[in-house]
Amino acid sequence: MGILEKISEIEREISRTQKNKATEYHLGLLKAKLARYRSQLLEPTGKSGSKGEGFDVMKSGDARVSLIGFPSVGKSTLLNTVTETKSETASYEFTTLTCIPGVINYNGANIQLLDLPGIIEGASQGKGRGRQVIAVARTADLVLMMLDASKGENQRISLEKELETVGIRLNKRKPNIYFKIKKGGGLSFNSTVTLTHLNEKLVQLILHEYKIFNCEVLFREDSTADDFIDVINANRIYMSCLYVYNKIDQISIEEVDRIARKADSIVVSCNMKLNLDYLLEKIWEYLALVRVYTKKRGERPDFVDGLIMRRGSTVEHVCHAIHRTIIECFKYALVWGVSAKYSPQRVGLGHVVQHDDVVQVITK
Repeated sequence: MGILEKISEIEREISRTQKNKATEYHLGLLKAKLARYRSQLLEPTGKSGSKGEGFDVMKSGDARVSLIGFPSVGKSTLLNTVTETKSETASYEFTTLTCIPGVINYNGANIQLLDLPGIIEGASQGKGRGRQVIAVARTADLVLMMLDASKGENQRISLEKELETVGIRLNKRKPNIYFKIKKGGGLSFNSTVTLTHLNEKLVQLILHEYKIFNCEVLFREDSTADDFIDVINANRIYMSCLYVYNKIDQISIEEVDRIARKADSIVVSCNMKLNLDYLLEKIWEYLALVRVYTKKRGERPDFVDGLIMRRGSTVEHVCHAIHRTIIECFKYALVWGVSAKYSPQRVGLGHVVQHDDVVQVITK
């Protein structure tokens, strides 16, 4: 029996099993086995055959955004509309057969947008070159999930399942669980909160499935068995995702209003160019980028070429962005803008900069 058959068998067993107090250990064990087999599927051991053509695109710009969706939902049309790149578009499926990169110029930042081929159900198991598509998606800073607004929620549920299978967690944060494998001493189990989904026996059963007998586990939040399995595997990617519902010109205004009120969702029409400016605003917000301007002593600030930084960046990061040696002769910095209590404020390396701040670095 191959890995795919074993995975299918366990999935059927999980769907057949009732969820209650008596079956929680059995279900936890099945989930651990399923996660282990899926990891083997993603990272096959032994010698592999000749490698086919991949979708590897050199990472460029200040951030990378991946367009993921089923065939013929408008991914290439969006790329053509918001960038200067031309990707082939047609009314039939699978028009795009390889990864096509484009660049969005917004707020002085160059954001790389990747138009990936449409993925189909079973992509996580390699159908329709799905593994290459999802491998590129793992390298992105943000996933734009393109959905057809006229086809309901089925597309969103199917795509989330495919990405979940390969270890991509959308709009979730990493579980607050400390886990460390030791050479001896057995299992050290502790928690700072009351656990309602797990206990020491279930944790031990899951660890035994992974052949782990000596380790230290500390739960800092009320986690589930799935969260704990993700921490053990340590190959999960936690990414922001924006659900983009295209073709809103084909549905009623009431349906558009209902979709637009969902969390992390945006409604657009690429053909009629509706709401695309708001989409670019949300991409900037979800990428957590800020623009910082620099100023030389006795001169006006340089408002032409700003530095693009991540939200939460400090003056130290700004210094590294200007030149890596400037930190060695740093004395202090003067900051104008939102982050300053008064203008200019004299600050040190640990000061956190905000969007559109002006920074002047004073050296020794």
